[in-house]
Amino acid sequence: MKKTILALFSLAMVFQTNAQSLKTPAPSTTQTVKQEFGLGAIDLSYSRPNTKGRAIFGDLVPYGAIWRTGANSATTLTFSDEVMIGGKKIAPGKYGLLSIPGAKEWTLIITKQIDVTSPSAYKQEMDVVRVMAPAVAMPFATESFMILFDNIKNNQIDLNIVWAKTMVTLPIKADVDNKIMGQIDNLMNKDSKPYYNAAMYYMDNNKDLNQASAWLDKATAQTPNAYWVWYQKARCLAQLGKKADAMTASTKSMELAKAAKNPDYVTLNEKLQSSLK
Repeated sequence: MKKTILALFSLAMVFQTNAQSLKTPAPSTTQTVKQEFGLGAIDLSYSRPNTKGRAIFGDLVPYGAIWRTGANSATTLTFSDEVMIGGKKIAPGKYGLLSIPGAKEWTLIITKQIDVTSPSAYKQEMDVVRVMAPAVAMPFATESFMILFDNIKNNQIDLNIVWAKTMVTLPIKADVDNKIMGQIDNLMNKDSKPYYNAAMYYMDNNKDLNQASAWLDKATAQTPNAYWVWYQKARCLAQLGKKADAMTASTKSMELAKAAKNPDYVTLNEKLQSSLK
């Protein structure tokens, strides 16, 4: 009898050991995304369930109820720098992303809770901000749930939530301009002045082109063989309507680009000069 019990116990231990060593793919895989934005970055972590032939919104994911915006663990966003969502400033840190899906409109929630995996765990008093967003019907279906960044600009980025035939967008903004302008003002009082980068920021953001042109004059004096600097100087002069000066700067850029064997800038200057004629 003792031998029988011992044998059964040993067999049970074998089965338990085998079960513990069995590893299978997660039904909803985890994805982490790091997206540079503004002067910082956004880290996104979420799980990606599949439709598997099921009806999703209004069925598997009910309307009017808190959803973790994914599966398995909570969906989180980590901001390395201050951002603005729904008109509210969000301090750097880690937050949960929850949602309340609707047939035509969703409520998107940024919360201090980073571990909500069921509606019962949600505490509304922990909300940081709520944003209403239209549910956009897509002409095609996606099998796997996904959250992705799109329309990336210096001061704004879209966080798109997509599954089945529905897409919802959360706009995220950053006050980049004031910070960069402050940096420029500060650095222009230092010994090493960022003439070229400052000029490029002015040109790219529709600021004072005369100031940009003055900085590019100093940048070409600092680096007289930098064909890319001469090219940007030509562009700036062209935008100011100074075609003759722009042609002179472009010709200089092209000569330097040819000497450096850079065909890309040769082509760019050819196109620029063609527009000046």
